[in-house]
This record gives sequence, structure tokens and C-alpha cells, in this order.
Amino acid sequence: MSRTASQQEGEIIRDFLSIADLLEQPQLARIYAYLYREGEATVSELIDVLDLSQGTAYTYVNQLTDTGVLTSTTDTQPQRYTAVEINLTLTVSDDREYTISPALIAAVARRTTDDTIDSYIDRHGVHGLATALTHTVAREQGETTHRLVADDLGITELKAEVILQALRPIVREHFSLEDSGASLADVVDAENLDV
Repeated sequence: MSRTASQQEGEIIRDFLSIADLLEQPQLARIYAYLYREGEATVSELIDVLDLSQGTAYTYVNQLTDTGVLTSTTDTQPQRYTAVEINLTLTVSDDREYTISPALIAAVARRTTDDTIDSYIDRHGVHGLATALTHTVAREQGETTHRLVADDLGITELKAEVILQALRPIVREHFSLEDSGASLADVVDAENLDV
């Protein structure tokens, strides 16, 4: 194996590990998601908007910059940072695919503020959240229903609707979609009729 191929493999592994950090640490994901959504910001702006301590903010920004998911857009002080586009698709042994994207990172970032997303990750892992996010996109495009999602995910229809609703703002923020009109109230009404 040539030195160049070995260096490329090292860069790929480094990139993968930096993405794994985003998926495991909601605070890192919050910074990435904010910068991806807003375009760019200084560390001081991140401190104010995300309510971070100065030391924590600088540590996290340096960590994300060192791993390559943030870049500095200025050479002068204060430096401004922006998020690098992430789009990584993983295929597991049973041919299921999971896409790690800014939308998934934004969903993980909400783990600290959204109990639904937090408990979903606890029960189903980030890969389960990635699957639910894919279903949410399909649902918002009118391609599926909460009942079909529930069957595919192996959860109740109400739990499927709850996670779909929790992920809906993220999907709306990251994808251009037309409104399908579905709501949690529709599900609750439908379930009350079935009783």
C-alpha cells in the first residue's frame, strides 16, 4: 500500500470519527447545527445564542475545527466559523442504509431540549433516529403514513406519530417540502374512533 493511500485512509477514518463525535455529543451537534443553519458566527455569538460558557465554547469550536467539520472563514480576530456539509451514507450487513446529514445532526442536537428525541435515541439508537428521520421526510412528502411507519419501525402508531411530529421541524428546516397536513390530533382522533 502506498503512503498516499494510507494517508487517504487515515483522513477517511478521521472524518468518520469526527462525525461520530457529533452524533454522540449533543453539545457539539448543537454548535454544528447552528452554524449550518445560520451560515457563520463568531465564538462570542455562539456563547450568547447557545448559552455556553466561554471555555466550553472555545473548547468545542477548536475540537470541531480540528476534526474538520467547522472551518474558519476569516483570518482576522474575531474569527468567524462555518459548518462543512456532511453527507455520509452507511450500509449495514442487512443492506439497510443510514445517511448522516446535517438534518440528522440537528436532530441529535435537540436531544438535550426534546424529551421525545432523547428517549427515542435511548431506545433505538442514532441509527433508529436516522431511520425515523427518513420516514419523516417521506411522510412530509405524502409518501407514507404513521401506520406504515409504525409497522416498519416496530412501534405503536401513537409512538410513530410522536417521533414523526418531533422530527417534523427539523425536516421542514432542512428540506423543501409541501405540507401533507397530518397532525398528532388526527392520530389521537383516529385512535379514539378505533376504541
